[in-house]
Amino acid sequence: MLYREMGKTGDKVSILGFGCMRFQEINGRIDAQRTERQLLQAIDSGVNYFDTAYVYHGGKSESFLAEVFSKGIRNKVKIATKLPTYLIQSRRGMEEVLGTQLKRLKTDRIDYYLLHMLTDFASWEKMNQLGILDFLQRARRDGKIIHTGFSFHGDRENFKLIVDDYDWDMCQIQYNYLDEYYQAGTEGLQYAAVKGLGVVVMEPLRGGRLVGRIPAEVDKIWSKAEIARTPAEWALRWVWNHPEVTMLLSGMNEEAQIRENIRTAGEAYPNSLAQEELAVVERVKEAYQQLLKIGCTGCRYCLPCPSGVDIPNCLGIYNDKHLFQTKRTKIHYFLMTSGLVGGVPSHASLCSGCGKCEKVCPQQLKIRSHLQDVVRTLEYPAMKQLTGLIHWGIKGLNLVKRRKE
Repeated sequence: MLYREMGKTGDKVSILGFGCMRFQEINGRIDAQRTERQLLQAIDSGVNYFDTAYVYHGGKSESFLAEVFSKGIRNKVKIATKLPTYLIQSRRGMEEVLGTQLKRLKTDRIDYYLLHMLTDFASWEKMNQLGILDFLQRARRDGKIIHTGFSFHGDRENFKLIVDDYDWDMCQIQYNYLDEYYQAGTEGLQYAAVKGLGVVVMEPLRGGRLVGRIPAEVDKIWSKAEIARTPAEWALRWVWNHPEVTMLLSGMNEEAQIRENIRTAGEAYPNSLAQEELAVVERVKEAYQQLLKIGCTGCRYCLPCPSGVDIPNCLGIYNDKHLFQTKRTKIHYFLMTSGLVGGVPSHASLCSGCGKCEKVCPQQLKIRSHLQDVVRTLEYPAMKQLTGLIHWGIKGLNLVKRRKE
């Protein structure tokens, strides 16, 4: 197992982190015996960073980790978990959640405490208004959390603003060879690293979609490469090749996955891929892009949209549906664009047809027409009305809570 320093913290962490969102389940519950064996297999092989969250597995992920780590393992590993910003409505709420997490994890401290799913600077400002700075300062002073960070799901400009607005220890971003320019992207990765932050990469395999059903055109390129590797190994090595990356997370729930990833994590040094190898990955990337329904690169020059549409996100999810035959795409689209998990509604049917986006699109895409395709394919009937009703209900509940407080 290779290790890198988590930015300015100086912690030596394994370049492969264990993502604890996708444990094996039986009848809707974590398969305890199998998952414990997998966790121990990873630890015995040198993995020392485990990433969970308040909501993973319906709140059971943290508790399950505690059962395993309490058997003489806790001091061998770093635990990362997250404050669910999308559920927090008060300063007291932060304390209550952290207290619950410490009890679930059966520990006196959390090594890396992240603000979960910041989407833009406004979502960070909202937490500021609720007292997050005082909360983090007191929690660190009391030893309840050791290092602070955030996970991010927005554009690179908002990412930079958040990086600069607090003395973070680390951050977590989505990054893979198809997402070089999506969300924080390469520019954000390098920016955070220069600032001294450790950078943890999530979705290095795009939720498994880069290794599942491989399009024939892509499979042909992989099979002709001089060095024989699986699509997973190619994708992970591409991420690890970036010296700015501290580690990547893998939601491993198959023994074969764990063995392959651990083997690769013992060989993947930064800047170790030859130009010929990088060229293979670039050809695969180009093949995927040619298969995409819409040639959006995620550059985000089309934003901000006057009507509030997150154009790259809407087009990206639409592409995923056709490229990867993703199940439950409508539900994913609804969650990511309705504003229910943070931020504001940003779905395609908000488009007013002004055409401002098309004037600045480097790819000269017919964005208004594509957004209509998104609406027809992915949106539930009366989505505007439905999201408005739900937000109205949430505001009402929050008002009741504040009055009780």
